Amino acid sequence: MAPPQVTVLGARPVPDPTFSIWEEPVLYILIVIISVVGLMVAIGTAYDIILQRRNQQNVEKTPGPAECNGNHLTYTSTGPEQSTKPETESTNKTKQSTLRPGLFSQCVLCFSAWSNLRKICDTRTEDSLACIHGMRVLSLLWVIAGHTCMFTFPISDNKGFRQLVEQDFLFQSISNGAFSVDTFFFLSGVMVSYVFFKNTSKNNTKEDISTVQMLKNNSVRFLGVFSYRYLRLTPPYLFILMVTQLNSRWFYYNAVMHNPFLVRDQSTCPDYWWRNALYINTLFPVKDMCMIWSWYLANDTQFYTLGILLLLVSAKYFKLAVTSMFTFLVSSWFTTAVIVLNTHHMPSIEEPLGLFDELYDKPWTRLGPYVIGMCAGWILHTTNCKIKMHKALVVIGWALSIAMSFVLVHGLYGDLGPIMSAAYVALSHTAWAIAVAWIVIACTTGNGGYVNKVLSCKFLYPLSRITYCAYLVHPLVMISVIMHLDSPMHLARASMIIVIFGYFCTSYMLSLIVSLGFEAPTISLLNILHPIKRKLK
Repeated sequence: MAPPQVTVLGARPVPDPTFSIWEEPVLYILIVIISVVGLMVAIGTAYDIILQRRNQQNVEKTPGPAECNGNHLTYTSTGPEQSTKPETESTNKTKQSTLRPGLFSQCVLCFSAWSNLRKICDTRTEDSLACIHGMRVLSLLWVIAGHTCMFTFPISDNKGFRQLVEQDFLFQSISNGAFSVDTFFFLSGVMVSYVFFKNTSKNNTKEDISTVQMLKNNSVRFLGVFSYRYLRLTPPYLFILMVTQLNSRWFYYNAVMHNPFLVRDQSTCPDYWWRNALYINTLFPVKDMCMIWSWYLANDTQFYTLGILLLLVSAKYFKLAVTSMFTFLVSSWFTTAVIVLNTHHMPSIEEPLGLFDELYDKPWTRLGPYVIGMCAGWILHTTNCKIKMHKALVVIGWALSIAMSFVLVHGLYGDLGPIMSAAYVALSHTAWAIAVAWIVIACTTGNGGYVNKVLSCKFLYPLSRITYCAYLVHPLVMISVIMHLDSPMHLARASMIIVIFGYFCTSYMLSLIVSLGFEAPTISLLNILHPIKRKLK
């Protein structure tokens, strides 16, 4: 019997002697950014501690009600309580020392790691939509589980393991992890709608203005809210984008393993990073996409733009806005179904990301969950999160929600046929959002039971607040671990579970660093400097 023939397709030296990391311009940009941010965090933290100690000393020396209004740092309050006693010189000095710092000092304090960490870890605030915190964290765990399998299977030495576990109940849940992203879209829709109507009801003056004046006012308001969102999300996003470019370049020339994402990113990021910065990268072919997991941010920003426009119109023409919103929703269903029929696509467990470029990442096929989220946000606002339900209705609601979720995730068996495939792909994302909508509405209206207790656990609040950075970071963690291997991995069920939770914990630990350096200071600065926030003060 003849031995098997082996064909060598190519060879390359590792590490590549022609590559030098010191010739990469993005390296020096990152060094400057990290140095400046690190210096600002150090200065802000030191200044924060000095002010805190000084004010504590003043409070100890001065008798009377010279305390802050419950804040842990007295200099963040508007001053001590009013006293009916005549003010002495020492009292005046204490008041001056506990007054709010000037604008420059406030900006410096925005970089304080101590204050920002306390804000992230604060669990004292009551949140009417507390269940959203748990849903964010669990959804990201689901995302990480799916990405772990996606990145790990290609470099395994027992590729038959995938076919073996595809029939497992747990693996089917992981394989259909695309619905986890629909949960994020849904939650975004809930928040934008709920916050908009809540703020509108507070500032509603009932003035009958002309359409022209409404357009002028809405244009200014749109620019304000959109710029706030853009400035809030972009700094950590661009930082991770630069790290991704440098990471992909280094591993492309130094890693033994071959990763298609790195092959693409090391060539596309230098040329097409600006598409990411404008959140329009999903409007172009996936072969030109940099940082492929950023497709979610692009779609979410595009949905946010559409949602804000419809919400602004609803202030004067509510029926028109509702009609337009559902027209977009039905158009999304129809467009998706047509694409599925024309491409003869069959959804399956084996290929959960089939037709990524045509279906998976395109905004016109993923709009449904965001629209359902906006509807849920409106319902929660109009009812003030108080809906009395009969116990039978609550039981039926939970039963339907669980059944719908189970069928969507575990119902892909055999060939569905052209029509059923088109219906499943077109409607499944919206159906998932409806099932999740029940969970949110039930939990926020007192009908969530133990589910609400789990999702609203306060120890999940800090994780929820850094989930955005964890989403940005987690693929870099996976790629870095895999590309440091010098041999294939041998997969097993137990080891995969350990790896998933290892990535989960590591991603959140690194995301805390990114949040303290970029996200949290940006939010604090915007709360001080942005016109919308200054108007609310």
